[in-house]
Amino acid sequence: MDTIARKTPDPLPLAGWQALSPAGVAREVHQRVAALPPALRQAALAYLRPEQELAVAVAACPDGTPLRGIPYLLKDLYDVAGLPTNAGSIFLASVRPTLGESAMVQRLRKLGAVFAGKTHLVEFASGLTGENPHYGDCPHPRFPNRLSGGSSSGSAALVGAGVVPLAIGTDTGGSVRVPAAYCGVYGFRLTPGDELIRDAFPLSPTCDTAGWFTANAGDMLTVWRAFTGGSATTETPHGCSLAGQRLLEGIAPDVAAACQSAAARFTQPADIATADELVAVWQDAVDAYITIVMCEANAVHRNWLAPYREHYDPVIWQRFTDAGRYPAEKIAAARAALVRNRETWQRFFQRYDYLVMPCAPFPALTKAECTPEARRAMLTFTAPASLGGLPCLTIPVPLPSGLTAGLQIIAREAASPVFNWALVHS
Repeated sequence: MDTIARKTPDPLPLAGWQALSPAGVAREVHQRVAALPPALRQAALAYLRPEQELAVAVAACPDGTPLRGIPYLLKDLYDVAGLPTNAGSIFLASVRPTLGESAMVQRLRKLGAVFAGKTHLVEFASGLTGENPHYGDCPHPRFPNRLSGGSSSGSAALVGAGVVPLAIGTDTGGSVRVPAAYCGVYGFRLTPGDELIRDAFPLSPTCDTAGWFTANAGDMLTVWRAFTGGSATTETPHGCSLAGQRLLEGIAPDVAAACQSAAARFTQPADIATADELVAVWQDAVDAYITIVMCEANAVHRNWLAPYREHYDPVIWQRFTDAGRYPAEKIAAARAALVRNRETWQRFFQRYDYLVMPCAPFPALTKAECTPEARRAMLTFTAPASLGGLPCLTIPVPLPSGLTAGLQIIAREAASPVFNWALVHS
């Protein structure tokens, strides 16, 4: 039985933040941080910009920018000049200097947004639950006996807690989609190789993407337009949905029912042939994803695994180390599965503009429920789009319990008018 949900401050939309004075913006951010429960503040917030400095930065924002004066929090995979980048670890900053400012920070400044702080994450972005032994497991913003999801745990939780209207994350295997669904916020995942992810500290260059969170659909639409240049269309896009039961028989019944009902607002179920083709090809998606991502993570960390072993989360150290012993045929099979996956998506997009499906098979987990089996179940829903290198919009779906699930809307390009249409109709 869940404890009574913690009440969080009402999120202030973008327009509300822009109506405040620079000093008011800075004061509001600091007051909202101060009101957080200590466990959430410690596990979610890696750095908070001093109030006076934040006020000066807001005052310097030029008029006419789409995100003028909006405070944002940044997942601690992106470099900010003068600050360490720890990526959820306790040693990265000592072996990798922060050379300058990431492309993400530069882009946000051009859009008028103001850096307000950094957020914690699952160590080296390798996980979906929000667990971190160094800084604390990140609790759900409203249900403190459950976790926020990860790896962008701090970013999702602090938007969910109403601290800021915008937080930046990353999504390799679901690290925007899962915590957005769990925390009841909107999330957007871009595509691998985009300039906004290339200089972030990597987990897997093949699958890493940049992304962000907002508390409501209107704010997401504003931020999406600002980042991608996407716009509306006069035509209704043609899509279909895939029921969660087709991917995992063990999906929680309340999640399956709520997501199916929510998906019906957007489109009709996929025809049998389309659904069968997707599910058949995706049978290998989780194993292929794990093999590719862990091999690339091993390459990133190879020189640190032995000398810094005691500084890693033991679970993540083991994952990265084991990947260095994968046989060549296993890696080749994973790469072949990736090719099949992308070919299947290409065929799909010749017939449809988008696919709607659940983000995860259950709502936010307790610590005891964060098992290897749960991780694999989550990847069953997120790995197909990750291997496809596709952008995804996450729309939260309320559950009768007060918890939330999420729908992922998957399209071909980040600027697709599908996303504009979906946000207007959500």
